[in-house]
Amino acid sequence: MSEIISQIFGNTYWFLSYLLPFLLVLTPVVFFHELGHFAVARWNGVKVDVFAVGFGKELIGRTDSHGTRWKFCAIPLGGYVKFAGDANAASSPDFEQDKLMSEEEKAGSFMHKSVGQRAAVVIAGPLANFILAIVIFTAGFMIWGKPVSDPIIASVQEESAAMDAGLKAGDLIVSLNGTKIGSFNDIPLIVAPNAGREMTIIVERAGIERSFQITPREKEIEDRFGNKQKIGLIGITNTREVGNFRIEKMGIIDAFGEAVTQTWYQIKIPLLYLKDIIIGKKSAEMLGGPIKIAKYSGDIASQGYASLIQFIAFISVAIGLMNLFPIPMLDGGHLMFYAIEAIRGRPLSEKAQEMGFTVGLVAIFSLMIFTTYNDVFR
Repeated sequence: MSEIISQIFGNTYWFLSYLLPFLLVLTPVVFFHELGHFAVARWNGVKVDVFAVGFGKELIGRTDSHGTRWKFCAIPLGGYVKFAGDANAASSPDFEQDKLMSEEEKAGSFMHKSVGQRAAVVIAGPLANFILAIVIFTAGFMIWGKPVSDPIIASVQEESAAMDAGLKAGDLIVSLNGTKIGSFNDIPLIVAPNAGREMTIIVERAGIERSFQITPREKEIEDRFGNKQKIGLIGITNTREVGNFRIEKMGIIDAFGEAVTQTWYQIKIPLLYLKDIIIGKKSAEMLGGPIKIAKYSGDIASQGYASLIQFIAFISVAIGLMNLFPIPMLDGGHLMFYAIEAIRGRPLSEKAQEMGFTVGLVAIFSLMIFTTYNDVFR
């Protein structure tokens, strides 16, 4: 009996600590992504058959006056919008059904819209993710503020990139790689993804600006939850006293500008990492999947709802960016097909498109298996 109680308690703890926060993070991100597709499709006269959050068996749903079935499904890992004329949830064209369509049905069919209209519908999903992130970041800077500290070096670590470059305690960092530094907290955003890349840092020392070349070094760090990641570091510290640490709440204009900058960094960092993987500078061991997201969701949820809401913004950017990769079945793959169609003046053949979607399916499943393997063995 005690074993059964222990197992129930353990499963309940796991659900409340990790699975529930994971669903709270993923569901709104997926909903807004699909809402982007849905809204632009409606504006362009496309009939939407299904709007689903999750996959598999429908748990709850309703059909609206336009004939769209809105539903939540049993497997809450993703979602989709199925347009009239689609063969499946990935918006693959249903060529057999197309031959049987009336002219009225073709008018509402996604595949019969212009290249520009189809591209607009497809790109609207990732754009909705970026917009969601900007809205969350903006609200966060207005409501909770931004941690700020003066970009003054309190100490330089021995045998670090900063020491080798000639930086000293007391230096005021003016800019880093051409980006003006307003707070010490801005520095990691620039340094972390640039391990091994030489950068220009300008500091003010004794009232005079000096320029130095510095190359961040890659090191593995571990947070208080045991999560490990490899990032670039230069070896400088800042303290509450030296940096005059404070929380600054912003007005809507400043908050929006800061939110756009934050969103751009969240796009730029993974792109730099992907570039390093492709050219062989870094391994793909840090790529993560659903298990990693669930782990981080639980860890961050333990810090409070404000942190979890901010994490939703980070995941929204990540999902929006991932969907733009030129892999058939993803939004980026569809955009690639439309670009080819625009150049050729006609779409690819049925066989070529079917082959592309098959390759895309294999690529996505391979990536899921690889990232899950990374998550489990990390």
